[in-house]
Amino acid sequence: MKAVVGSVALCSVLVFGCAHAKAWQPSAGHVQIPIWPGLPPDQPTFPGTETATTRKDDLATDAPRSWTWIADADVAKPTMTVYAPKGKSTGAAVVVFPGGGFQVLAMDLEGTEVCHWLTSIGIRCVLLKYRVPSAPYSWQCNCYPHGAFVVSVPALEDAQRTIRLVRFHAAKWHVDPHKVGVIGFSAGGYLVAETSADFNRQFYKPVDVADRESDRPDFAMAIYPGHIETSHGLNPNLHFTPETPPTFIVQAETTTMDHVRQSLGYYTALANAGAPAEMHLYAQGGHAFGVRRTRLPISHWTSLADTWLRTIGVIGK
Repeated sequence: MKAVVGSVALCSVLVFGCAHAKAWQPSAGHVQIPIWPGLPPDQPTFPGTETATTRKDDLATDAPRSWTWIADADVAKPTMTVYAPKGKSTGAAVVVFPGGGFQVLAMDLEGTEVCHWLTSIGIRCVLLKYRVPSAPYSWQCNCYPHGAFVVSVPALEDAQRTIRLVRFHAAKWHVDPHKVGVIGFSAGGYLVAETSADFNRQFYKPVDVADRESDRPDFAMAIYPGHIETSHGLNPNLHFTPETPPTFIVQAETTTMDHVRQSLGYYTALANAGAPAEMHLYAQGGHAFGVRRTRLPISHWTSLADTWLRTIGVIGK
C-alpha cells in the first residue's frame, strides 16, 4: 500500500470519504506490546498522537471496500501484536509488515487480515506497527526520494528488533526459533527484502539480552514489493547472498504502483545470488489486493503460498 500525501489531503479528495478514530487497537483479546524498552533508537522524543483512519475506495479490490490506516502523526511507539495459531500449531511464526509507502500503515488490509490467514494454517502471527513516516520517506519535509536508493532505517530497526523478540520469546510462545519468517506488502515488501539481505548489518546498538538473538528471517514472502529497483537498477543497499532465506514473491502486471519490474528485479537478484526463490505473476490484480478474495485468480495466491510453506518444511505436508 503506497501513500504520498498526508491524511487530511487524502480525505479531501476521496470519493468515498473516510472516518477518523482515536487510535488503532487490535481486536478484543489481543494487546499491543512495545518493542523497545523506552525511546526507540534514533528518536529523541515521542512526536505527535497516533490516529487511525478508515478509508473506502476501489484501490484494494475490484469492488470498493474499506480499509484502515494509521496516519495524521508519526507512529512513534512501535508495537507488536501477537495472534496465536488456530487449531494445531506448526511451530512457525511470521512477522507481518503492512504497507503504506513508509508514511501510513494499512493495519487491516495488510495486517490483521493477513494474521487471520496465517493463524488459520497453524502459524503464530506477529503484526508489527513500525515507525512511519520512516525517514527519509517523509511527506512533511517534501523530500520524498522518488527513485532514490535509500534505507528505511527506523522501520528496519523496528523490523530487526521484532524478529529478535520472536526468537527471544520462542519457548514462551511455543515457536520453533528456526521457523521465524516475515511477510510484507508494498513498502512492507521492501522491509522483507531488507531484513533478508541485511541481517548481518547492525542498525542499532543492542538494548537488552533479546538483541543477542539472530534477526535473520528463516523464510520470506514479499507481496507486490516496492523500492527494490528503479530505472537505475537494483537498490545497492540490498546485498543478497546464498544465505538469503527462501523467498516467495507475488505481483500483478497491471499495477501502476510498484511496477512489476520490482518483483522481476527482486527475483533476478535472488537467482543471481544463488538464493532460493519462487515468483508468481498475474495478468490482473492491481495493487494492494492483500488476502481479500475477488473474482480474479490473483486472490488465490495464499493457496500457492501454503504449498510453498509446505515445500520448504515450514508447515507439515
